Amino acid sequence: MSLAVPFVLVPILEIILFVVVGQRIGIWPLVLVIVVTGVLGAVIARRQGAGVLLAARKRLAGGEFPGPELAHGAMVLVGGVLLITPGFVTDVIGFLLMVPAVRESLRRWGKRRLRGRFRVIEIEPDQ
Repeated sequence: MSLAVPFVLVPILEIILFVVVGQRIGIWPLVLVIVVTGVLGAVIARRQGAGVLLAARKRLAGGEFPGPELAHGAMVLVGGVLLITPGFVTDVIGFLLMVPAVRESLRRWGKRRLRGRFRVIEIEPDQ
């Protein structure tokens, strides 16, 4: 699937949802929902990001490369951007990316998908 598809379909879906929800609950409650999810999303993203950063530092302090933590950090960043972007679909995806179990499942899926596509060279640190 081309990246153009989500970049076209998601905004169209978001507009449709805004119109439908706005008609049902009114414009000001809709604006309130958008603001609250943005603020709540930013708070959750900050907390999750801090946890991922702490885990990465611990792994680095133990002399290991923080690969899983980097993947989780990237997903928290994307999730945070989606959460502060107005929209219901982006909020659902953003909130899902804040759940560690969801991120870990995505990380493992991505690792399986990418296995064998890259050549990894390990370099011994200077002693």
